[in-house]
Amino acid sequence: MRVIVVGGGVVGTMHAWQAVERGHEVVQIEREAEARGASLRNFGQIWVSGRAGGEELDTALRARELWEEIGARVPGLGFRPIGSLTPVRTAAEYAVAEAAAARTDAAARGYKLVTADEARALNPALRGAFEAALWCERDAAVEPRTAQPHLREALLATGRYTFLPGREVREVVGAAAVRDDHGDVHRGDAVVLATGACLSGLVRELAPDIRSIVRRVRLQMMQTAPLGEPLTTSLADADSFRYYPAYRGPALDALDSGQPQGPVAAAHRMQLLMVQRLDGGLTIGDTHEYEHPFAFDTVEDPYEHLVEVVESFLGRPLPKVRRRWAGVYAQCTDTTRVVHREQVADGVWLVTGPGGRGMTCAPAIAETTATELGW
Repeated sequence: MRVIVVGGGVVGTMHAWQAVERGHEVVQIEREAEARGASLRNFGQIWVSGRAGGEELDTALRARELWEEIGARVPGLGFRPIGSLTPVRTAAEYAVAEAAAARTDAAARGYKLVTADEARALNPALRGAFEAALWCERDAAVEPRTAQPHLREALLATGRYTFLPGREVREVVGAAAVRDDHGDVHRGDAVVLATGACLSGLVRELAPDIRSIVRRVRLQMMQTAPLGEPLTTSLADADSFRYYPAYRGPALDALDSGQPQGPVAAAHRMQLLMVQRLDGGLTIGDTHEYEHPFAFDTVEDPYEHLVEVVESFLGRPLPKVRRRWAGVYAQCTDTTRVVHREQVADGVWLVTGPGGRGMTCAPAIAETTATELGW
């Protein structure tokens, strides 16, 4: 087969990987010189811990296996099975963590409720005050800014892969065929549109109802100078319980009613997620904004809140912030769905809307596409 993949982000690149792995020829087309969307502007976390039970967790766990397998073959991904810790400080937060650790699928996630001393043994950088922590052994990390180039390098070495940057696909011109803005036609046996949060232009023409099926979500993040010591796990705070479906239940309801978020965190729908990059810097976020059109600028209050939370866990000043950015990802409006996969023309499939699960789940999403399409 010959597969045309439109989109150079992690979802598109994993579709290219699956097709090449199955012996097919792939042409991947990207409108920028390099992908510049959500695939780079994320934590690089392979985040199993908070996923909803059932299909979402199964997808995340399968993706975790695939990331580890691919990471062993492509060291430049920087795959690290570091796990995560969510420290808790109050009885209400502890109750949510305790309920999570009692789930029937807790073992599959690697959940364990640990004491503060046990958490510090796992991550000695945590010198701040907290009472206990939820440990998730299955969480991992990769390097989001370099993952796609390293994956492409491995794909190019197969001799069955072509990358065409700086080209925007404008129209479908027949069965499994598209024309780009250079006037070139690319024909194959299947076309996958993995265009991320770009829901206008060709995507809207092919799927007129897409804006009712998939929404765009904006977030703010930042990165610091090197910490000067290892952060041996990724880190979340108890506000993350409010945003992940695995924690829903009476204990979370009690947390929401008895210990509501502070005004800044509530206004910006915030949680702390933090992971250390290979250079020692910390990627920290994030916020959630759903109202479109989005602001063109970032606001400072969320960053100040995140600094305060991080310093309270580390028990030390945060290194200098070197970068701040905003990103936009596509999320299914029915958030119980892992991804939106739709045939939009003869031989053409649209795959989008994984939401904040994109980096985590992309390998398994692509594997499912390949299996369903009979590659």
